[in-house]
Amino acid sequence: MSELTVLTVPGLYNSGPQHWQSHWERQDPAHFRRVQQQNWDTPKAEDWIAELDRAVIEAGPEVVLAAHSLACCTVALWACTHKRALRGAMLVAPSDTESPAYPTGPKGFNPMPLEPIAFPTLVVASSNDPWVTLERAKKFADAWGSRLVNIGDAGHVNSDVGYGPWPEGLVLLQSLRRGRRYLRAR
Repeated sequence: MSELTVLTVPGLYNSGPQHWQSHWERQDPAHFRRVQQQNWDTPKAEDWIAELDRAVIEAGPEVVLAAHSLACCTVALWACTHKRALRGAMLVAPSDTESPAYPTGPKGFNPMPLEPIAFPTLVVASSNDPWVTLERAKKFADAWGSRLVNIGDAGHVNSDVGYGPWPEGLVLLQSLRRGRRYLRAR
């Protein structure tokens, strides 16, 4: 059996050194790897999707994604067109690219994908995220076939609001890491 790899998938502007994704990568560099993008500041969906696909192929068959913000949309878009079997994906604070509050720079991320995702997913949302309402996060989770976890007043679940090491997030990730790799029938 292959080693399990967790691919961290940062959102717009990348994740800084105090972000939970960066902490997890430093804690376990043998199993956590970041998906790198050519352009973090003015992304194009097709480029981000291609980089995610390349990273998944390179990582091998035993993969869990840990995505944040715009990367959640990237994962959902990728899952619509690339039918790859994964252990699962944890989609944290999925930014609502259709919201008037969202930055206008990202190209190709609208409309938000609302097709079922064919592998296990967990949406982690906050009740006071400035980039997605809890109602929209619930809509995304329902459409994607995800389990939704509301972690309360947690803002955008990033280092700006105190989510550095985030051990509770690792516990949530464990539920996907222990799961079986599969592609759900649609």
